[in-house]
Amino acid sequence: MNIRKVDLNLLVYLNVLLEERNVSRAASKLSLTQPTMSNALKRLRELFDDPLLVRTAEGMTPTEKANKLKPEIVSLLSMAEKITQPDKDFSPEQSSHTFRIMCNDYLEATLLAPFIQGVLKSCPNINFDLFSPGDIDLLDMEKGNIDLAINRFTSLPKTFHQSSIWRDNFCCLLHKDHPYVQALDLDSYLAAEHVWVNRAGWGAEKAVGSKNSGQKLGWVDEALAQLDQTRNIRVYTRHYGVTSLLLSQPQLIATLPRRYAMLHKDQLELRIVRVPFQIVPIETKMIWSPLLQHSKAHQWLRRSLLAFSHSVEDR
Repeated sequence: MNIRKVDLNLLVYLNVLLEERNVSRAASKLSLTQPTMSNALKRLRELFDDPLLVRTAEGMTPTEKANKLKPEIVSLLSMAEKITQPDKDFSPEQSSHTFRIMCNDYLEATLLAPFIQGVLKSCPNINFDLFSPGDIDLLDMEKGNIDLAINRFTSLPKTFHQSSIWRDNFCCLLHKDHPYVQALDLDSYLAAEHVWVNRAGWGAEKAVGSKNSGQKLGWVDEALAQLDQTRNIRVYTRHYGVTSLLLSQPQLIATLPRRYAMLHKDQLELRIVRVPFQIVPIETKMIWSPLLQHSKAHQWLRRSLLAFSHSVEDR
């Protein structure tokens, strides 16, 4: 039998006929006319090559084949009803979902850590699996293996969905006894030694050389290059977390996104001061696969994370 040629509504009619054992009552229950139901029974008899219901002294009685079909039809209709129901709203308080997110340690510290702390308190079974930019590639994202990638992205496939998290300005983080604290000008900044910290969207980073040196460029150095200047970089790192350790002595300056620097505002030995030139603010976005766009759990994550990001001020 070719299932594509079968009117599956007939199975619904048969199920009701076997329950009611009466053509008129079955028609009334399904809001059909009696001739329509009689015609459906005729088609069912042809389909199964069996009378299915026969008249006896007790009324319409199912045949042996009809009795065997009944539980299978109930199971099939139950499955059909289940798979055609719209997804229920996601309930984070009862869910045991694991969200997989890619970000660098700047965003882990400023956005995800405080967000996750709040979620863990109110949602006892939700879990998080965090990845660094070097852990995944575009294929992971396209397949929906990673829920969100959060970072600065210079180019993306057009199929990805995206939403802006925030724009962050830059400032200098340094030891309180560093000479630049007393002379916040470009000459003092250029005379100092610096920590370079940056991270690409994912995968291997692209090394860019300035016209004056072989140093790699990032947001800060690209801005300096516009002034035809370079800074004396002593340490290159891809991890924001190491900067505060390097600044325990008054030798280095770290030029960082302000939201990250503000995590250290209460450290007595450190100071947060202005940058002596203009730097284009860093724009952070979250991106996700179109395969996850309509997932109720994913919609909750995106909505909640965006709402929380608005509370993380550029202080």
